[in-house]
Amino acid sequence: MSALGRILMVEDDPKDVMLTMTALEEYNLANEVVLVRDGEQALDYLYSRGSYAGREGESPAVLLLDLKLPKVDGLEVLRTIKSDEKLKMIPVVVLTSSREEKDMVASYQLGVNAYVVKPVDFHEFVNAVKELGVFWAVVNEPPPGSARKR
Repeated sequence: MSALGRILMVEDDPKDVMLTMTALEEYNLANEVVLVRDGEQALDYLYSRGSYAGREGESPAVLLLDLKLPKVDGLEVLRTIKSDEKLKMIPVVVLTSSREEKDMVASYQLGVNAYVVKPVDFHEFVNAVKELGVFWAVVNEPPPGSARKR
């Protein structure tokens, strides 16, 4: 696993951040995770603006996106990414506690690659995140312009 893709995680719940990072660390992916706490920060990171104005580099290999976020919600982040020619190829996995049909339908209509409801059980959650991280950051061949360590 020498070519790990960068994961951009957009999550405001500290407990979910800790659980996700724990799961990813089991596959040595933690050093590849960029964490932002709200939708505005996610867009700033992707567009290299605000506190990320000096950021150089390619797009992440995958974006793990919560829907219920402060400032800019996850659906608006998804809408912005998928309507931008430079960003729309980034695979986006919604990782949310929302089981609402309208959120799922809206996510798929906007072009999400996968919609995962966060399991309540700790072990289920850890296993789901490990599988997501390994698939999207290691196994999946990302579109041209995505970050991969060489």
